[in-house]
Amino acid sequence: MSDSGVPKKRGAMDWYFKTNLLLRILIGLVLGAVVGLIVGPKIVWVKPFGDLFVRLLKMIVMPVVFFTLVVGAASISPARLGRVGVKIVIYYLLTSALAVAIGLIFGNIFHPGAGLNLAAGKAAGRALKQPSIVTTLLNIVPKNPFGALAKGAVLPTIFFAIIFGIGISYLMISKDERIRKAGETVFHFFEGAAEVMYKVVRWVLEYAPIGVFALLAVVFGKQGAKAFGPLGMVTLTVYIALLVHLFVVYGGLLSAYKINFFKFLSGAKEAMITAFVTRSSSGTLPVTMRNAEENLGVSRGIFSFTLPLGATINMDGTAIYQGVCALFIAFAVGMHLTFAQQMTVILTAVLASIGTAGVPGAGAIMLLMVLNSVGLPVEAGTPVAMAYAMILGIDAILDMGRTSLNVTGDLTGTTIVAKTEKELDLSKWGK
Repeated sequence: MSDSGVPKKRGAMDWYFKTNLLLRILIGLVLGAVVGLIVGPKIVWVKPFGDLFVRLLKMIVMPVVFFTLVVGAASISPARLGRVGVKIVIYYLLTSALAVAIGLIFGNIFHPGAGLNLAAGKAAGRALKQPSIVTTLLNIVPKNPFGALAKGAVLPTIFFAIIFGIGISYLMISKDERIRKAGETVFHFFEGAAEVMYKVVRWVLEYAPIGVFALLAVVFGKQGAKAFGPLGMVTLTVYIALLVHLFVVYGGLLSAYKINFFKFLSGAKEAMITAFVTRSSSGTLPVTMRNAEENLGVSRGIFSFTLPLGATINMDGTAIYQGVCALFIAFAVGMHLTFAQQMTVILTAVLASIGTAGVPGAGAIMLLMVLNSVGLPVEAGTPVAMAYAMILGIDAILDMGRTSLNVTGDLTGTTIVAKTEKELDLSKWGK
């Protein structure tokens, strides 16, 4: 007997999985903020649910980076890989420098921290062993690539994956049939592994709304109205600078390459929101890659190379944060940074971003390097340490915006490079 007339059974969670994922994430974001403000610090009991989401994202980061980057490097001919690499690195360095400059401009306009007069204050700073630029660059080459993979060291893993992928690409164009087949076999293995990881990414994202709720509830529960109190001006300055960079720099660059900025924002919004709530460029990487392919139409051969690289070395939002916060601390202790010192902030922030991990709070550590470069070292009991401690108090709020911009910058550069390489599916853009 046919059962076509019998209604299908609905699972207990059917309503959840059949609701639009982005809508669920947005609902989780709003509810998390509201519940956090109402309940206050007692909401900390939901923290494990947010931590689980971040752990799930981190669990898939290294496999996604390694497998997709090997496939990406192997999919592009060596000559073209060099061209794509030069384009994206120039883009990342240029936009990072512009970002610090924008941060400094708005810092000089709004003067965050002016009038605090912390010169007589006492506060405990924290010691940090700061690696030199040379050491940072040398550490890109791993002594043990498998050790780097196990430790979650993104930059050394990227370096090895690119080298390994290039090696596969050379094998696949070999005139020796045995070597060519060996190269194709290895390539298909990594391609299959990458496909498995894309499937796992989709599963992890189903938990995203719950994780987002927990993360936001804890942040707003702890910070409350204090985040908009004495440090309201520095928060406002950072976010205004972030928006200016988004619309002027990214909007201008995309328009210059005849790419619709608002369609781009529509395609990138899921990654932008995920980055905002997780505060991790690396953790958001799987979502960023999915948006690049499914929403923006970027070729996998392009984004699997540019996005992991961007999650590590492209920190436009963090660069803006460096500029504004360096001026906040200087004003707070009664010091005015000269033009030369502000140029030093730009140079240091851009170079330091190369070795900054795309994880929550990394920008606050990077800020120590920037402050040291302009003669404002954070030492125990100094006014600078007090001002730095104040920044740390609202760092989570600032980190949300800067991480979202970091990820948006990665997608902007990736889309532009894909367009110049004719690797952009224009049907996704209504063309």
